Amino acid sequence: MKTYAVRGAITVKENNREQILMQTRFLLEELMKKNAIKIQDIISIIFTATSDLNTEYPAVAARELGMTSIPLICCQEMNVVGSLSKCIRVLMHVQFSEERILTPVYLGKAAILRPDLANLTVAIDGPAGAGKSTVAKLLAKKLNIMYLDTGAMYRAMGLKVIENGGDPSNRDDVIPLLESTDIAVRPNNTGQTVYLDGRDVTDKIRSSYVSKAASDVGTIPEVRKKLVRIQQQIANKFSLVMDGRDIGTYVLPYATLKVFLTASPEERARRRWKELLGRGCTVDFKTVLQEIIERDANDSNRTYAPLRKADDAVLIDSTNKSIEQVVNEIVYLMKS
Repeated sequence: MKTYAVRGAITVKENNREQILMQTRFLLEELMKKNAIKIQDIISIIFTATSDLNTEYPAVAARELGMTSIPLICCQEMNVVGSLSKCIRVLMHVQFSEERILTPVYLGKAAILRPDLANLTVAIDGPAGAGKSTVAKLLAKKLNIMYLDTGAMYRAMGLKVIENGGDPSNRDDVIPLLESTDIAVRPNNTGQTVYLDGRDVTDKIRSSYVSKAASDVGTIPEVRKKLVRIQQQIANKFSLVMDGRDIGTYVLPYATLKVFLTASPEERARRRWKELLGRGCTVDFKTVLQEIIERDANDSNRTYAPLRKADDAVLIDSTNKSIEQVVNEIVYLMKS
């Protein structure tokens, strides 16, 4: 017989008996399912829980699953400053007659413990100019995971329609272009490069007129279905931070953490205005503010996947906060 050990971890929402047992059962079942482990294969299990979980022993969940003759032990995890809270960890020892490659399982916010092994997904939604892309890029860099700006994909589609002489709000002009459109996003040292049909359009899609086009094509279900399918495929393979307008509600409904980032219309317009001036664009502040207000209405009132805060998302108002403060707040939320 060959002996192995496999790790797993999961977080719970509240320090109560029901939550601890439910989440521990789920973790054990996922470990066994993912690695084709049967109860008779298990030698022993060591459970650890953070000091903020003290209403039940996680091992009780194993007994409830029928592990009545398997040695189990529960310990308290070291209380390291800044560590992940409300977390249960498992070390399962197993034996097989043949060689195996076992896969650890990290669920819930525990994915932050091993983003290289688990799909750690952070969804950042919010209105235009709230700072989503800047925050998402810095957060991804801090967590050493991928950044995917979904808004850039819609901007690229809007640009494609414009360059073909079409109206981005007209389904008849947009839908025929979908099949022949290739949009790719690749990471670089400063964030990401956006390609439209093999051409780098990273800077071109940031113009004011493309912003409006992105919002227009985003109201067309066929466009969203195509791009969302690509985004979900990427999220199933990699840990990432994704920002947009319907990530937590539609694209990644089971994200590890959901954030709704906002700021006052005036503050968002000021940021966008300064950004455009920095790129050499001549634009009036009042015009930018009006575009922000119109885009808010467009994004929030569209029939298909409108902009709204997910029920389980955390609201962060960045009006009087620096980018670093927002990023640190999100990192704290991931560990709390």
